[in-house]
Amino acid sequence: MDNKKYLDKVLDYLVRSTKIDYDKKKVWFSFVPYPLIKVTHFGTFSPPDPTFPRSRFVPPPSFFENYCINQFGLSYDEIEYIWKEYREIIKEKIESGE
Repeated sequence: MDNKKYLDKVLDYLVRSTKIDYDKKKVWFSFVPYPLIKVTHFGTFSPPDPTFPRSRFVPPPSFFENYCINQFGLSYDEIEYIWKEYREIIKEKIESGE
């Protein structure tokens, strides 16, 4: 991860492009090939990825990896870093109702 500044910009973009409707308990991700994912409880989601973010580290789903490679040219190490940081930020937003 030689270019942390670039990775932080990618992370910021992903967070800003994620829309959370707290009243309807729905989340829209820019990188998900599905139009809508419902928030079920404190950051866990129902389809397509019921494990998001239950454990400390869940490997990034293939559609997230593909999106990061195609859109930003990231390596797998960079994708893992972005995924971990992204999950924590979104989980905090959902839990705090921000």
